[in-house]
Amino acid sequence: MTSGPDRSLRVELHMHSSASKDSLVQIRKLLACCKRKGINRIAITDHNEIKAALEAQALDPERVIVGEEIATTQGELIGYFMSEWVPPGLEPMAVIERLHGQGAVVSAAHPFDFHRTYHWKPAELEALIPDLDAIETFNSRCILSTPNEQAASFARKYGLLETVGSDAHSLWELGRTTMKLPAFWDAASFKEALKHAEKTERRSPACVHLISRFAVFVKRFEKTFPKS
Repeated sequence: MTSGPDRSLRVELHMHSSASKDSLVQIRKLLACCKRKGINRIAITDHNEIKAALEAQALDPERVIVGEEIATTQGELIGYFMSEWVPPGLEPMAVIERLHGQGAVVSAAHPFDFHRTYHWKPAELEALIPDLDAIETFNSRCILSTPNEQAASFARKYGLLETVGSDAHSLWELGRTTMKLPAFWDAASFKEALKHAEKTERRSPACVHLISRFAVFVKRFEKTFPKS
């Protein structure tokens, strides 16, 4: 895969692998699926974990962006172009400082989706605006359209960069929502590329959440009844 200066890239910025508690997607199958679906760059953003993203980057360094979806004491933040793990359960500013300290780009994940355990109150997010790089303005797994619409309106109001993603927990979901970006190679060029994004946005059916519940069940079963 080449990425010359004039080449646009199809980019998936939010997905999960088997390193997340609610996904069964194996790294090698994920990378093969990206090739089949024509996804040039992918950010692996597991819940509170970067080990699978680092493994994938070692296998396909030009395609993989190391990311993490981090649960703070308020909502969730996503880091892009990470090199070090950030633990969950910290105050939002502590997470942002750790991410920026390693040169990562920070986006607020599905900020106003109140169906999720972790979401943001508008006032909480407003307090972070000087330190946020972007917010996720479309997430395929939002059951209703309203949270995405609110996030897009928030981004426009405060002049924030926008990210979008499938939030895929299965290979079927991979690539439902992507961005077409100019070529980029690091955090700084990624932020510049976001200013020129073309988005393809598709909501996933609500039944995809059953895929996550099934993954949780399988992992609990395997832990309770390990293979001898």
